[in-house]
Formats: sequence, C-alpha cells, structure tokens
Amino acid sequence: MSKHVDPDTILLKMPSLRAVKAFVAAAKYESFTRAAEALCVSQAAISRQIRELESYLGAQLFTRVGRAVELTAAGAVFFDAAQLSFVNIAQAAERIRNSQSSKKVLTVCCSPAFSALWLSDHLQEFFAQCPDIELNLITTQNFLTMEPGVQPDIFITKISRIREGYRSYPLCHDVIYPVCTPQYLQQHPEISTIEGVRDSALLNLSPYGRSQVAEHVDWGVWLAFQAIDIDDRPANSPQIFNANDYNLLISMVLTHQGIALGWNHLVTSLVQRGLLVRPIEQQVQLRNSWHYLSCRENSDNEDELQRFREWILGKFPRR
Repeated sequence: MSKHVDPDTILLKMPSLRAVKAFVAAAKYESFTRAAEALCVSQAAISRQIRELESYLGAQLFTRVGRAVELTAAGAVFFDAAQLSFVNIAQAAERIRNSQSSKKVLTVCCSPAFSALWLSDHLQEFFAQCPDIELNLITTQNFLTMEPGVQPDIFITKISRIREGYRSYPLCHDVIYPVCTPQYLQQHPEISTIEGVRDSALLNLSPYGRSQVAEHVDWGVWLAFQAIDIDDRPANSPQIFNANDYNLLISMVLTHQGIALGWNHLVTSLVQRGLLVRPIEQQVQLRNSWHYLSCRENSDNEDELQRFREWILGKFPRR
C-alpha cells in the first residue's frame, strides 16, 4: 500500500522558476533586451515570462522609462527576495561541485583595471605554480555595496579594512605619471615638457560612479602637485576627454589618442614592453595611500588562500 503524501503548500504556491529567472535578469539589467541576451533567449520570451509572473502575483512588476524598465514597489520587494534566493542556490551548487572536484576555488574581488592590467599579465604564472587552485574573479568599482550573499575570499582594494573577518596586507603605494605611446611622443615632441603635456590631448579619469573611498587623482590634481595650473591651458588646446573607465583610457592611449595618467602598478609592464613611454620624468607618489590585499580569516580554503597570498605578496616589493 502506498503512503499518502499531503500536497506541499510551499511548492504549490511557488511561481514558475523560469519566469522568476527572467524577472531577475530584467530587473538586474533594467532591460528586457539585455535580459534576453544574458539568458540566450528572445525578447518575446522574456516579455511572456514577465506577463505570466505578473498575472500570477496580481501585481505590476515593471514600468517602462524610455527603452529601459524600472521596478515598481511590488517589483522591488520581489526582486530582493528572488535575487537572494538565486544567489543562495548558486552558491550551494558551487560548493557541491567544488566538493566533487580535486581543485579548490578561491573567489577574488578587485577593480576592472587591476583585473585587466595586472592580473591578466600574471595569472599564467600563478596557475603554473598552483594547478590545483581555481580562481573565480569578481570585478567592481564599489567594494562596499555588493550583491547579497557574495563573500569573496580575497579583496584587492584601496580600503585598509574592507569588512569584519578579513586581514589586510599592504601591497604598494600609488605612483602616478603621464604615459603615451612612442608614436604619439614622436608626433608631438612638445610633450617632452610639463607645459607641453598640460596643453596636449589629455585623457582624464573621472570619479563618477566610483566607490569614493580614497582620494582621487585626475589631471588637475596631478598638475597641481607640480605647481602647474590646468586652467592655464591655451584656449586652442585639444579638449580633455573624461571617462570613469580606466581600461578605456588605456586603450585610447595605446591607439595614440592622447596622454593618460599611469598608475605604476597597472602600466609598468606596458612601459617595460615599450608599448608605452613616459614623455616626462615627473611623477606623484602618495606615501599615505596604499593598495591592500585583504584575506578572509577562518576560510574553508585556508591552505589555498595562504598560497595565493604568498604568491601575490611576492610580486610586490617590500617597502
């Protein structure tokens, strides 16, 4: 005789997980089109799933603002719960997969610039030394506000105390100097003087959208350290291009579009390879400004974390 099982009220009350997945993607990207691209489905499928979920809940979840969408009050409530649930499911699945693997996984969080300009140059060496360790990389500009449930093993930031439960190790000071390509310097010999640099096509890192946890050095600040006023640029000087994406600025420098400020730990390999040059010798060194490696204490992957810590600390000279 089969045993009777009562209906599971929680599971019966659950909306379609496919619809919830479409909703979370649309809320995250604020666009049905981008959600469809992220989930590799059509926009019509996303719209259909959202309508199904709204019908089930009896509430409107989005309002349209131009081409974008914004969460309604009801949508915001549902998004917070749904996103956290998906993060928990994903992390549980990751832990199970990792436990079945001979490799341990470390989650590393750093800025996009550090990832693209420093890690990309050195990770091959790390993997050769530690083939049993996998890295899961998360990049962000704002380390103080992260998605719920995300707890990296390692942070690389300018924040000395990133949060409770982490120990920080200093890596390097900020050393900042102008950089351009050899071709740009040849075409613009006037930039061999600091006044020539001031009056040239400056590619400027703006603070917009950044975490604002440390002092910001742009061209105006850097020139002021040299007792040069950026406002003294002639009226016919090339325009100053501003962007908060450092990788974009370096890409523009590498395609001979102007001069950017180079943070030594990010551009030194490009200078050593001859892709970039320093048109003048002046630099700014901020001795009270450090970059830090912050490691989670009492980690399940303590041995792997220690090996990563020793490797990266060995890449920066002791000061």
